[in-house]
Amino acid sequence: MELGIKGEAALVVGASEGIGYESAKALLEEGAEVLICSRNAGKLKRAAQQLEQASGREVRWFAADVTRANDVVQLKEWLGREAPRLDILVTAVGGSHRAFFEELDDAAWLANYEFNLLGTVRVVRATLDSLKQSYAGGRIVILGAAGARMPYEHQVVSNVHKAGLIALVKTLGAEFQKYNIRVNSVSPGRTLTSLWTTRAEKLARERGVTPEEIIGEFSHEIPMKRFGRPEEIAAMVVFLASHKASYVTCQSILVDGGIAKGLL
Repeated sequence: MELGIKGEAALVVGASEGIGYESAKALLEEGAEVLICSRNAGKLKRAAQQLEQASGREVRWFAADVTRANDVVQLKEWLGREAPRLDILVTAVGGSHRAFFEELDDAAWLANYEFNLLGTVRVVRATLDSLKQSYAGGRIVILGAAGARMPYEHQVVSNVHKAGLIALVKTLGAEFQKYNIRVNSVSPGRTLTSLWTTRAEKLARERGVTPEEIIGEFSHEIPMKRFGRPEEIAAMVVFLASHKASYVTCQSILVDGGIAKGLL
């Protein structure tokens, strides 16, 4: 399928590994000019080198931690030099925080809010002027989580803030139509990223089993009986960032193997 994004400028934030990395790779495969950002300069540089080797094209990168406001200011300045016109923004930042409600103080709530929600807000704010310059209309795709639709046990703080991302997408999608910018979200379910492999290894050591057995146990709740692969999530990201999704905005699309059981 021709997605119509060849030659367009795309920034992927959180691209050093996992779904962000695979999204950058898929955008490159479709012919986009890709810039990547993440907080760990070493991992980001390696990711850029791997992407360049796979695609045969230059991948520009900038290290920034979106939980630090000044880092995002510097990211905006860098973009002003490297990509004053931006067509696509993908944000793959945030994560889960496993804890009982009674274990969470104000500092934990605020830190997770900055990690899962405010960081994305900062990036959208920093790139909005560049997205307004897109000839064909800008596109924003925000990575969320299925936990926003089906709150996971012992992840109250993350569930709340991931639900906030859905509200953000609904609001910005309507508000940014005056700029011809579409805003959507992809909500992955259980996906084989480093977050889950690390957790499986930890649980395996505690229980005296293999990580594969842990992954199998957590797969039972998924109708497809397996975890997703990062590239499967990235495929939806790239579709929503493309012109084939020209009538889709304000939506949060589940890519979760069917684990979220709710109707809405």
